[in-house]
Amino acid sequence: MTDSAYSRRSLLPIILTIAGCLAVAGLLGGIKFYQYQQGMAMFANFAMPPEAVTSMVVAEEEWQPTLSAIGSIQAVNGVTVSADLPGIVTEIRFESGENVKAGEVLVKLDTRQEEAQLKSALARRQLSILSLQRAKGLLTKQVSSQADFDAATAEYQQADALAQQYQAEIDRKTIRAPFAGVLGIREVNVGQYLQSGDPVVPLQSLDPIYVNFSLPQQNLGDLAVGRKVKVFAEGLKDATFEGEINAINSVVDEATRNVRVQATLKNPTGQLRPGMYVKTLVDLPTTEKNILIPASSISYAPYGDSVFVLEEMTDDKGKTYKGARQQFVKLGAGRGDQVIILSGLKSGDEVATSGVFKLRNAASVSVDNQTQPSNNPQPTPEDT
Repeated sequence: MTDSAYSRRSLLPIILTIAGCLAVAGLLGGIKFYQYQQGMAMFANFAMPPEAVTSMVVAEEEWQPTLSAIGSIQAVNGVTVSADLPGIVTEIRFESGENVKAGEVLVKLDTRQEEAQLKSALARRQLSILSLQRAKGLLTKQVSSQADFDAATAEYQQADALAQQYQAEIDRKTIRAPFAGVLGIREVNVGQYLQSGDPVVPLQSLDPIYVNFSLPQQNLGDLAVGRKVKVFAEGLKDATFEGEINAINSVVDEATRNVRVQATLKNPTGQLRPGMYVKTLVDLPTTEKNILIPASSISYAPYGDSVFVLEEMTDDKGKTYKGARQQFVKLGAGRGDQVIILSGLKSGDEVATSGVFKLRNAASVSVDNQTQPSNNPQPTPEDT
């Protein structure tokens, strides 16, 4: 066998192997190409499932413009009853938290020394009265001089003034309620020595009651004595307190450019207490018609706020479906869960009220309004 024939026989298995590999590769390539074609066909026919949202049809509603502020409750009359003169507490005639009338005795201090001095002064006054009557009779009969009568008169006046002084000291050691109201927690005990000015018990008049709040100076034109005010207090669910403005401060704060306003509220149950902070709304005299939507409908963004309007759309194949169109809007004032739309929407538009974070232009939607987001102008969340 020649060398060339031997070489051809040794190359034959290699050629066959290469040919087999190429055939297998071609077969696998064909299978993959077929699978790719099938995937492309499936992708061309694939449609994203519709996004589940809730919706509402917007309409113009009556809107009562208001001015909102945080206020503080203050008693019309509120003091800490204190001792006028020093002394030892001998009697306490009240219980913490009870209602008292004006002039009702709260605490008595030891007045034994003043009472003894008063008896002495009363006896001296009685003697001076007799001396004055005797001097008057003698003067009438011209037995004594006018100087004797004047001396007797002066002695009587001195004795009477001394008696009144001791009586006043006794009265000042009887601590009374200066006005009708609700007492706080007592701060004294029987046998305790009080200095002049030591606190005895807080006393507050709760009905009516004041609310003080501040508003910017640009709202001065909207304020007037008698304007209606509503107050809502945290922790008092479903409780609304109504009143009216009774005073507007005569100066504007130079640091904040705010003006202080005071309103008087009815508080028959005493739920409002001095020192509480409350939300205050001042009703303006005119009403407006505006489009109101829940705040959950709005997509907030630096480049502009928008909502998604739901309407019938047509896809590339001419098939109709319910889709979402992004609509930029201009927002107005908000109240509770509601926000005013100044422009961008009109009555009759259907907007998505929840699920807007997952929407995009032309996205298909499925509306399910079984559970709607809150749309309350005065919400009372449980976690506040």
